[in-house]
Amino acid sequence: MSKKPADRKNPLADAQRSERNRKIMIQVGVAAVLVGLVAAIGIGLAMRDSKDGSDFNPVVTHDAAAGAVPPNVTEGGAIRIGKPDAKAKIQIVADLQCPACKGFEQTNASVLDDALSSGDARIEYSIISFLDRASQGNQYSTRAANAAYVVASADTTNFQKWLELMFAKQPAEGANGMTDDQLIAIAAEAGYTDPAVAQGIRDGKYIAYVKDATKAVFDTGLDSTPTVYVNGKKVNPQSLKSEIEAAAK
Repeated sequence: MSKKPADRKNPLADAQRSERNRKIMIQVGVAAVLVGLVAAIGIGLAMRDSKDGSDFNPVVTHDAAAGAVPPNVTEGGAIRIGKPDAKAKIQIVADLQCPACKGFEQTNASVLDDALSSGDARIEYSIISFLDRASQGNQYSTRAANAAYVVASADTTNFQKWLELMFAKQPAEGANGMTDDQLIAIAAEAGYTDPAVAQGIRDGKYIAYVKDATKAVFDTGLDSTPTVYVNGKKVNPQSLKSEIEAAAK
């Protein structure tokens, strides 16, 4: 009986198998690169949308060694008024030297007050500073923003009243900005009589933080004030009431 000859290696078959494996690895590598590119494009589009203002979410980077951090503000440096669990979140970006911001507050004050008192909405005020050039050398925009953080840190209950008075007495563009004494008098008129409030205004307690908060806001792509968002959606201030009602449902 003859024996079956022992199997011999086939060099040609080995070469073909090696080539197939190489091609498979190349295809796997190309697929991985394509998946990575798709993911990168998706992230890029998301970042672009954020810069376009569809999702206003600033984050303040601030070194506490450079100046005090106001308590009870959002990570974006906003002063929060109202119930934190209210369905409608209103975000308002304003400069206290901005005439258009004054017009917005005067037109919408009752709408905002009603939304707060009903519990339907909470407001996050980003009080920023970029209009120092509009006052006569006393950095009114920055100092007024500092005063906003000072009074809000003491108590947010009277913040709306304080804001109303600040806009009612807003200096004309190109004129002298209010002095510290005038800012302190407005705070007292709004109910902020604690001597620590006056001292915080005089000392410019949060000025360093104001600058970093302003930068964080502009880094989102925002380019004007007032700018208003309801539940993350940029809205026309003229339709604020209906936008709040829709968001509160």
